[in-house]
Amino acid sequence: MSIRPPKRTIPGAPIFDHEAARRGYALNKMCYSFNSKANRDEFVSDEAAYCRKFGLSQEQTQAILGRDVLALIRVGGGVYFLGKLAGGVLGLDMQDIGALQTGMSKEDFKAKLVAAGN
Repeated sequence: MSIRPPKRTIPGAPIFDHEAARRGYALNKMCYSFNSKANRDEFVSDEAAYCRKFGLSQEQTQAILGRDVLALIRVGGGVYFLGKLAGGVLGLDMQDIGALQTGMSKEDFKAKLVAAGN
């Protein structure tokens, strides 16, 4: 009998665990494809068709089309993979994503990082 540790929770923060990884597999696979410029170009030419090509759920597709990064995290998007979408396609960096997650402006988020010594 295997004993699982209790599920960790952080209020307001989705945890990327094995369940999220399974739920977001197609989404993360699609985002990983953005390593290729040809794939980024194909996505930009018809985003909905590209989402269908990877078998994204309706909720994932809506989050992609709506540029809702927080929803993408909730539907199983791993931040490493979403970075491919955010940086390669949307022109966002990790500080933009951090600001979105905390509900802060990018400038305020950067100031918070500096104040914390990061």
